Amino acid sequence: MERRVVDELNKLNLDQPWRAISWGDKQRDLQYVQEYKPENGNVSHLRVLLYGPVGAGKSSFINSVSNVLWGRMTIPALASSTTSDTSFTRRYETFKIRKGKGNPKTFYPFVFNDVMGLEEGSDSGVHAEDIKLAMKGRVREGHKFNPLSPLSERDHGYNPTPSPDDRVHILVCVLSANSAEIKGSVLQKMKAIRETASDLAIPQMAIVTNIDAACAEIEKDLKNVYMSKHLKKKMTDFSSAVGIPMNCICPVKNYSQEIQINDEVDSLILSALRLIVDFGDDFIDNMQTLPAGQ
Repeated sequence: MERRVVDELNKLNLDQPWRAISWGDKQRDLQYVQEYKPENGNVSHLRVLLYGPVGAGKSSFINSVSNVLWGRMTIPALASSTTSDTSFTRRYETFKIRKGKGNPKTFYPFVFNDVMGLEEGSDSGVHAEDIKLAMKGRVREGHKFNPLSPLSERDHGYNPTPSPDDRVHILVCVLSANSAEIKGSVLQKMKAIRETASDLAIPQMAIVTNIDAACAEIEKDLKNVYMSKHLKKKMTDFSSAVGIPMNCICPVKNYSQEIQINDEVDSLILSALRLIVDFGDDFIDNMQTLPAGQ
């Protein structure tokens, strides 16, 4: 849809926000995630696996979370500033966020894993099978994804003995509100990934990025995020397409052009991060040993 047409639709905003958010409670939400710690003694950190179509903003979301927790701009995950049909991320890498300069070896008890983006076709982008293995903790740190061949037990990147820390505790689909409709082959890969996550009882949610680029009213004022009819429809369409309930989908604006922290940007990121921590921690509390052969 052309931006001009979208802008016309954006003038028809809702009279009341369809979801409540406390814009003035950034410090409360920040303290909540800063004080989080898994109670399960077998797990030292909550592992978040991000996946989604190419260019959705997975790496940028990791950087944005780091920015919020540090209170300044950071770049733990390299991200591309150009639009491309191919994935910028190539390796399976765990991103830890350090607890400030005074704690050089102390990290927050949640980590993020970024993977190669999902692309059309069977010989491009990350294989759904690789993401399934990652959820089970079977992918070693630093493994380079091969679009032509999924990871096998014979490969060096395969982890035969995953620990509870290696396993994924929450699966987060990252989608761009400013992208075209998700292609059928990509949706099929996402469906297969979600089915495996369901079989493993791993909680799932979605992050919708680029909301300001998709909606003129949100670009004008980020607090219009839950007043925009266009964004609500986009999220509803995502919910129907990927099968994730609306109350498990959070819109965010990743840090991109800014060079200073913004409270409204932080509030949306923290709102999503709180859900990630809550859902992932519920799974950790009830986590069982991985069945033999899985």
